[in-house]
Amino acid sequence: MVKFHWLHSKAEHGPLYQLWSVFRQQHAAVLGLILFCFFALTALLGPLITPYDPYLQNPDALLVPPSWDEQGQVRFLLGTDDLGRDVLSRLIKGASYTFGIAIITVLGAMILGLLLGVLAGMSKGFRASAFNHMLDLALTIPSLLLAIIIVAILGPGLINTIWAIMLALLPQFVHGIRNAIQQQLEQDYVIAYRLDGANQLQILRNVVLPNIWEQLTILFSMALSTAILDIAALGFLGLGAQSPAAEWGVMVADALDLIYLAPWSIALPGLLIFVAVLSVNLVSDGLRAAIRKRQES
Repeated sequence: MVKFHWLHSKAEHGPLYQLWSVFRQQHAAVLGLILFCFFALTALLGPLITPYDPYLQNPDALLVPPSWDEQGQVRFLLGTDDLGRDVLSRLIKGASYTFGIAIITVLGAMILGLLLGVLAGMSKGFRASAFNHMLDLALTIPSLLLAIIIVAILGPGLINTIWAIMLALLPQFVHGIRNAIQQQLEQDYVIAYRLDGANQLQILRNVVLPNIWEQLTILFSMALSTAILDIAALGFLGLGAQSPAAEWGVMVADALDLIYLAPWSIALPGLLIFVAVLSVNLVSDGLRAAIRKRQES
């Protein structure tokens, strides 16, 4: 049982505190974490903090530039689109779609991947061989292409997009968790625990799972950036969220015809997609470096 002694020396701190001590020394990773928390809070509180209804049309305020432009208006901080909808409100609402749904999707894929990964990692013989061949086949297909194929079968829409991306990310989790479990099963302390009379369930519960949480964290962070891009890409292609939904990919697609007339309407959601993916990648790289340094120390 892991205990945390917050008032003792660093060597006596628990693994989470040690991991944070190494992580916070990386300025880029901390910046990524701040941005990640900002997007997560925006996705959670978005409906409560939008200055206007994201779908409210203002016929008297069509294509108003951002407020810093000479023709801009203070009441529309980031301007309006071709239907007079407030861009800032739609971007905030879009965080719930693109970023929030990505987190939910990756959590679902991780839970399913953990169940199947445990089954694959603890199996031997024909069953393990069948899992390996199926995973190798699934991993050869890019996640976006696999998601497009699944959406083509299920039909376009936000709910089908969630299922499609969840199933597309599943092979990555199963493969990563299976490898992590098999590495743990080869450790000397697992062999000693088995010789002490422990069964497979006890080994899994008491030894294997507590020692793979770091790999799960890295898998989650890596899959999250992929999910954000896939959700935005499917929305852009018209296979995911449908217009007039305030999803960032849909907003980019809707504004393509206005790229010269109102460039802010396409640049702002595109910039948010880039920054969201960048924040997740910074956190992911920071976690990998922190875990590696903690294991080496």
